[in-house]
Amino acid sequence: MNKTFQQFNLGEDIVKALTSLNYIKPTNVQEEVIPQALVKNDIIVKSQTGSGKTASFAVPLCELVQWEENKPQALVLTPTRELAAQVKDDITNIGRYKRIKATAIYGKQSFQKQKLELKQKSHIVVGTPGRVLDHLEKGTLEVDKLAFLVIDEADEMLNMGFIDQVEAIIQKLPENRVTMLFSATLPHDIAQLSNEYMKDPAFIEIKAEGITTQKIKHVVYEVEDERKFSLLKDITVVENPDSCIVFCATQEEVERVYRKLHRAGYPCGKLHGGLVQEDRFSVMNAFKRGEFRYLIATDVASRGIDIEDISLVINYDIPSDKERYVHRIGRTARAGKSGKAITFGTERESNHLMEIEDFIGNKLSKVEAPDRDAVARAENAFWDKVKQRPTMKEDKGAKLESNIMKLYFNGGKKKKVRAVDFVGTICQIEGITSDDIGIISIQENQTYVDILNGKGPLVLKEMRDRTIKGKQLKVHEARN
Repeated sequence: MNKTFQQFNLGEDIVKALTSLNYIKPTNVQEEVIPQALVKNDIIVKSQTGSGKTASFAVPLCELVQWEENKPQALVLTPTRELAAQVKDDITNIGRYKRIKATAIYGKQSFQKQKLELKQKSHIVVGTPGRVLDHLEKGTLEVDKLAFLVIDEADEMLNMGFIDQVEAIIQKLPENRVTMLFSATLPHDIAQLSNEYMKDPAFIEIKAEGITTQKIKHVVYEVEDERKFSLLKDITVVENPDSCIVFCATQEEVERVYRKLHRAGYPCGKLHGGLVQEDRFSVMNAFKRGEFRYLIATDVASRGIDIEDISLVINYDIPSDKERYVHRIGRTARAGKSGKAITFGTERESNHLMEIEDFIGNKLSKVEAPDRDAVARAENAFWDKVKQRPTMKEDKGAKLESNIMKLYFNGGKKKKVRAVDFVGTICQIEGITSDDIGIISIQENQTYVDILNGKGPLVLKEMRDRTIKGKQLKVHEARN
């Protein structure tokens, strides 16, 4: 039997969005998690990264939240800002036709701006533990209507030292809620957390579909530190990947490798925690769009990058722990594709490599560095590819977005206009129903309204001559 998202008896709005996003056949984790979440069971999910788990909680959350309720009904905790931003985008896309409003809150971004956004209607809040706790302590994140908590990448929360903050957050939430915990590995502290704060959780383990099977080829090159960079160049020439992430242990090493590759003519970008948040997002988005082929990064990039076509991951430095190996290589072989993971190891790191092998239940093949002839033979094809403009990748929500126009109105709370006023007026336009109106975001002095189903131009034209609650507001297409 061909499985589809129809089997979950989801609302029409959700199914329509999933179809636009090309979610056709549920992955294993989605098939197991969605039914349990829809009947509001607590769930612990052990599943590797790249298995489609964001949709496994985003779909039921979008289905279950009540649109009429203005206060947050669900909180999703993620370890990194990049992942928070991505989960928020995924939820917004899946909940687009139901007009679900998701808000992302994380550090290094204006607290004041987030406070204003949280004052507006917000169904689902996604955030990093530090900033979420901050808002809870200052009373700017209201949780009395909160019915769902999702802890995503729980093992990484532990690695990054966030587990105490996660616990402090849980203690401030209503006890009567559904809790879902997702983790690639289940260390003792995570198990303890679930014992203490979850009610008779269902345990779902999705067997690693890519770590130990043929989807990812694992290779190790033994190399001393001073030879690493020249080996990196030789390997990239011979492998000639379309898209590749090179993981380094420190920010300094990322900067060094990036500088040398850039000087050598490689189309590359860099990503680490020392960059300002705007730069981190813009590098990540440029890489996702395919603007350059090589991303040099610290482990900040081992979470939150959902790109289907990374064919090669190179561990320039061995990851600091075995779980990180799993997360790094989880950037390749996504969405059923195959990939390759290459690790550089020095002789003194052989025990570390054995630990990784035990953990993933798979031998890493030791191979010899490519010889001069092999590199010379591959050089022309490599530089030809470098000179080609990479194929730009379409964003997952692009098809959905193409049918949506965001309108800006120059009036908001100060002019005492409410969402129902916009809906009432817009629905008087011939050919427009409430189904054509998406998310309405009312701020102090302005309002943004998403018009769906390709009807934006019609609404824009008509609203130039109509009043809202007796007020003539300026309207134009929003520029954000």
